Amino acid sequence: MKVLLVATNRMLTPFPVYPIGVDYVATALRDRHEVVVLDLACDGGEQALRTACRDFHPDVIGLSIRNVDSAETSNPDGFIPDLERIARLLRQNSDARMVLGGPGFSIFPQALMRRLGADYGVAGEGERLGDFLDGLAEGKLLPVPGLLVGDVWREKPAPWTGTRQRMVASPNTLAHYLRWGGMLNVQTKRGCPYLCTYCTYPGIEGRKLRLFDPEGVALEWRALIEAGAKFLFVTDSVFNSHVSHNLAIADALERSGLTTPWGAFFAPLKPPRDYYQRLRRAGLTHAEFGTESLSPSMLKNYRKPFTVEHALAAHAAARAAGIHVAHYIMLGGPGETPATVEETLDRCDGMSDAALFFFCGVRIYPGTTVHAQAVREGQVDTHDDLLAPRFYTSSAVSVETIEEMVTARAKGRRHWVIGSGDAEMAALIKRMYQRGRSGPLWDRLVTV
Repeated sequence: MKVLLVATNRMLTPFPVYPIGVDYVATALRDRHEVVVLDLACDGGEQALRTACRDFHPDVIGLSIRNVDSAETSNPDGFIPDLERIARLLRQNSDARMVLGGPGFSIFPQALMRRLGADYGVAGEGERLGDFLDGLAEGKLLPVPGLLVGDVWREKPAPWTGTRQRMVASPNTLAHYLRWGGMLNVQTKRGCPYLCTYCTYPGIEGRKLRLFDPEGVALEWRALIEAGAKFLFVTDSVFNSHVSHNLAIADALERSGLTTPWGAFFAPLKPPRDYYQRLRRAGLTHAEFGTESLSPSMLKNYRKPFTVEHALAAHAAARAAGIHVAHYIMLGGPGETPATVEETLDRCDGMSDAALFFFCGVRIYPGTTVHAQAVREGQVDTHDDLLAPRFYTSSAVSVETIEEMVTARAKGRRHWVIGSGDAEMAALIKRMYQRGRSGPLWDRLVTV
């Protein structure tokens, strides 16, 4: 079958994100189907869609939905209208069957099927699309986990257990990302074992970790570097959720002589001795910590697998290894008070050597513990599909008050950023990429 895969994410701030998920799907399909990948962030937008429909004549169009909104109270940018325009345009220019997928779709599967009027949806990991298309080519609907027909489940989602192929980047999208920062993505495992109350990752990938072969990861790593990557970001939900596997990856990179700088998202767990030094020798330069709070009571409320002391120890160990550090702080969840906000901000005062990103308000996602609590408290209705962003409101402190507190403390501190930054910061980052800078660039905000 002729398959057009469309990466719909066009968000460029704080930096453009390479659509690794689409490449995994395309790699899984190419030995059985004719595949064209179109990335709307760089391939000409809606006119490119019309051209692809006219020239390629796809049998199936797969829309990969990464996000449905910016998830920021300070910049509430919703993407549903854009997705609706894309779906209408495809219906007007092609009679191909439309299939939805991607992480954003997997969070809101039935709601998005209704809004976009797609024929089918595949929630969860997209490699199983190949099995679905094999059946579709024969006029059959195979029992593929995560399959929806219209807005009706045919099979409930389950983690993908097929044989993973080495991901091959799509050459027609590489050039854009190599020009804009040179940052490409790689993955070393799937699944998330943690119980964070607001998080959607376990619902998308499952709670059981599935570890990729370190030597295979190193081969994928090398292929991306040879394609021109100047920086690699590991897209695991939490890189250090399996320490021995991390170190096996580091050993494989060192044996392969791969020195291109890279970064990953970490939980600020208490690190084993020399952990960050070993990762630094393997090229790690940027650690992004999902810290969320530096108040003991709020860490318990979020069900985080670490304490304030662990977070500070992880920070110190990474900095001692010469690694740039960023912390993501999420304020306003269940139990937040002015006092717990102050606790967090007071401890952030001591982190002049890190970039700090503050998100004021907790996005409510269906199926999470925060969602269940918001329903019990009457903040959202059980019938609200949540496609329009809704944020949890603590009874003790409003989001507006939190924003005022953070803004007052952030004044004069370039390394304290509220959300993903303002228009001035976006313009600064764009100029830096145009001047040949590479990587995520948040380390440039740190003044000390």
